[in-house]
Amino acid sequence: MTDLAKKRCAPCEGGVAPYAPEEAQAMLKQLKGWIIEDGKLVKLYRFINYYQTTAFVNALAWVSHREDHHPELVVGYNQCRVVYWTHAIDGLSENDFICAAKCDALFAL
Repeated sequence: MTDLAKKRCAPCEGGVAPYAPEEAQAMLKQLKGWIIEDGKLVKLYRFINYYQTTAFVNALAWVSHREDHHPELVVGYNQCRVVYWTHAIDGLSENDFICAAKCDALFAL
């Protein structure tokens, strides 16, 4: 588990600047397999079957609820595309990277 995965999300109601592209790229180095696409943090997780996919989605829903930071999910039979960005600032914040790390930790279980 990375140090990011041990952190908690801080409430973000706006009023702060999103990460600059250089800051986001520096944070991205702490994650594996994630990319920045259109200013959003994105990763595709693959599974063996629909049951495993939905189990992951349900577990991620709980993590998202606990962190009060919710991704966009695109769910298929054996894959889930996870997209994070901070809506309140229309860009990336530390919360996105924290949740991405928690998502990876969940997938590793």
